[in-house]
Order: sequence, then C-alpha cells, then structure tokens
Amino acid sequence: MQLKLSDMKFTTILIFILASGTLFAQQGNVEISKDPRIENLIKQEGAVVPPATSPQITGYRIQLFFDTNKDAVNEARSKFIALYPKIDTYVIYMAPNFFLKVGDFRTQLEAEKVKATIESQFPTSNIIKEKINLPRIDQ
Repeated sequence: MQLKLSDMKFTTILIFILASGTLFAQQGNVEISKDPRIENLIKQEGAVVPPATSPQITGYRIQLFFDTNKDAVNEARSKFIALYPKIDTYVIYMAPNFFLKVGDFRTQLEAEKVKATIESQFPTSNIIKEKINLPRIDQ
C-alpha cells in the first residue's frame, strides 16, 4: 500500500500540532491584584444590619395595609394570618403610619402570583421592592 503525498502532509501536520501543544506549553503563576475596597463591599453586603435578625437580600414584599392606628393594622394582620399562615407578616412604623407588609419574595413574579390570590381580600395591596429576609424553604 502506497501513501499519497497528501496523506503524508496531513500526518506531518497532525504530528506537529500534537507536539507543539506540549513543547510550547507555558507554565507559571497567576497573580490577582484587586482593589482592597472590593473585600469591604463583600463584607457589607453580607452583614446583618439591625434591626434585621438574619442576612437580607433585595427582593419584594406586598404592602397590604397602612394606617395611623396600630390596632387597625393588627386587625388586618390577624385576618391575613388566618387566611395565609405560611406567609410571614411584618408591621413597620414610619411616622405617622404603621405599614403591614407580607412575604419574602425573591422575584417580582413570585409576589405577583401571591398578590393575585389575595387581591379579593386586600384590594389596595401593592408590590414593594425592598430588603427581605432569605425566604424559608418548606420541607
């Protein structure tokens, strides 16, 4: 069996490519230089800022109700908890009003789905983007 000239060229090129990968391989160390402020930003993002009791991320909550009378807000909260016990509720005071907010939703779509189910009981609810607690994982 005779090898054609084109087969010999192909074989030679193939051997050269395979050999050059090992002959011309570079070795050394990689040095990463970064601004020290980056580490500070990472620490700030992971820090628990009072009055939070756990790490927080940016997410969404549904604001159900607000009033200057705390008893009215607590009544709305009791009504919500009776209907949806697995969703966390939060009463926040920002003078002169008390705000009832619910949920820890990572995406706006999650909040929209819950809002659609509670809209008949709380027609004035709206979705707010704010810092939330890490959502619970129900097992």
